Amino acid sequence: MSTIENLRLLALGAVWLLVLNPAVAGSQERYYSAADFGGVEKVDAHMHVYGRANLLVAEAIRDHFHFLTIDVDSPEHGPVSWQVNDSASLRRRYPGRVAFAGTFSAAGFTKPGWSGQAVHEIEQALARGAVGIKIWKNFGMVVRDSDGRYVMPDDPRLEPIYSVLQRQHVVLLGHLAEPLDCWLPYSKMTVKGDADYYRQHPQYYMYLHPQMPKHDEILAARDRMLAAHPQLRFDAVHLASLEWDVDRIAAFLDRFPEADVDMAARISHLEYQAETHPDKVRAFLIRYQDRILYGTDDEYGPSDNDPQAVAEVAADWRRDWRFLVTDDEMQSPDLDHTFRGMHLPRSVVDKIYRKNAVALFPRGWPGLR
Repeated sequence: MSTIENLRLLALGAVWLLVLNPAVAGSQERYYSAADFGGVEKVDAHMHVYGRANLLVAEAIRDHFHFLTIDVDSPEHGPVSWQVNDSASLRRRYPGRVAFAGTFSAAGFTKPGWSGQAVHEIEQALARGAVGIKIWKNFGMVVRDSDGRYVMPDDPRLEPIYSVLQRQHVVLLGHLAEPLDCWLPYSKMTVKGDADYYRQHPQYYMYLHPQMPKHDEILAARDRMLAAHPQLRFDAVHLASLEWDVDRIAAFLDRFPEADVDMAARISHLEYQAETHPDKVRAFLIRYQDRILYGTDDEYGPSDNDPQAVAEVAADWRRDWRFLVTDDEMQSPDLDHTFRGMHLPRSVVDKIYRKNAVALFPRGWPGLR
């Protein structure tokens, strides 16, 4: 074998070593470490923050976090008008640090004129600085028509909302359906946190209510809505409620090029898949690096005298950073087995943690790039 052929084989071997073992390829130029957490500007693109939140914002500043607080048409979160007031106040007091997404109320859905009232609520929220509008899981799981049937996300009375948002290039954030665990008995759930949530919220535990819509029925209605509005920018929060299989999330993103997904409250499902198929999860995150947003779904307030709540948010932020940035062996209270971090390249981390959110919500955090 010639010297040139030997060199070629050595070069090919080196390339394959880098591909198969990213730790070998790692360097301070290409990868972050756990210690870099406090020196990188980041965005939590899915929080629910109320009240003055001075303690939380002080922590966010220390940790170099900006965040999007999202209003929700949920009885647990208070009246929509109250939430918008709080969110707009936070944005005004902390410009460049806090952005917010508004929502609309489903109250009176069956009454004439509801669509116009909902559009009016949306226009008011946008006028006060909202960078997006959220539709919640009550469509498909709570709201009923006058004949008792559940109202699905593609109901014609929602059409004026979708049309206005598409025409004005406003992002629709969609929490539609729930994790698949919601339709399973506790013994078959994959993530312990889901079981805890549905024990506390049995009204949303669909396994107990077999007469209610199925998971795939709700998502099929969502997908029909998206197909009918091909220019609508859509933030499919909670990994598009397809959290149990990154292949299903990939298929959704391939089908709807104007859609993104966020990780909020579903990182544990990625960790669950990483127990057995870490390379598959990592490949998904790298392939769709332009379409994924970091988020926690953490809540804070309205009381601003709760340092323990701030500490819990900060702990979530650091733990998620470790999972996405390092290749450490990790454990989670949601899971029975250990898993390794994703050790994503620095360029991918920057997109998931900041650049994708800035691109999707360009008015959200002035000056952030």
